[in-house]
Amino acid sequence: MKPVQPDDKLSEIIGNSPLPRSELTKRLWDYIRKHGLQDKEHKIIINADEKLQVIFGGKARVTIFEMAKLVSSHWMPLGLVPARVGGR
Repeated sequence: MKPVQPDDKLSEIIGNSPLPRSELTKRLWDYIRKHGLQDKEHKIIINADEKLQVIFGGKARVTIFEMAKLVSSHWMPLGLVPARVGGR
C-alpha cells in the first residue's frame, strides 16, 4: 500500500510519519485498546476521549464503521498538494 500522511490532529494519536493505511488503522486500534475506549458491552462502539473527539467531529461515541469514514478525512495520500487558498 502507498503511504499516507496523517494531518496534525491525527498525528497527535498515531505519530507524524507517513505510513500505509493498514498501519494507520493498526496504530489507531492500538491507541483505542491502550486507553480502554472500546465499549465493554457493545464492541462495535468506540467511546472517544478528548483526542479522538477531535478526529470524530466532536462525537463522544461512534461505531467502528463511522470511525473509518471520519478518520479518512484526516490523512492525505503522499504526493498530493493541498489546494491553495485565494488562487495563488
